[in-house]
Amino acid sequence: MNINWTKEEFQTYVLLYAAQSNYIETESESAYILSKVNESLFNSIHTEIVHDNDYQAMEKIKTYLAENKYTNVEKEQLLKDIKNVFFADGSVDVLERNVFLLLKKIIA
Repeated sequence: MNINWTKEEFQTYVLLYAAQSNYIETESESAYILSKVNESLFNSIHTEIVHDNDYQAMEKIKTYLAENKYTNVEKEQLLKDIKNVFFADGSVDVLERNVFLLLKKIIA
């Protein structure tokens, strides 16, 4: 699998995956992501993520990280942004917590 994303596209994909991890993408989660990226990129990546199942999404994330250099600072920032997506609606449920732990293991 060859993922030809820019870093911004990858980050958008990961944040949207996080927002949809509990099958409910709230307005506040979307608003947080839109505060980080432009609407055109958001819409483009959103179309992709809704067609991917969990396995495909995880494989894309793993593949991108294996093929691209991410500094520790960039990884920490991405994990912070993922946390902010989860907390955007005021609560973190069990699914979101489990997805965060999985993403943290993959990213870190």
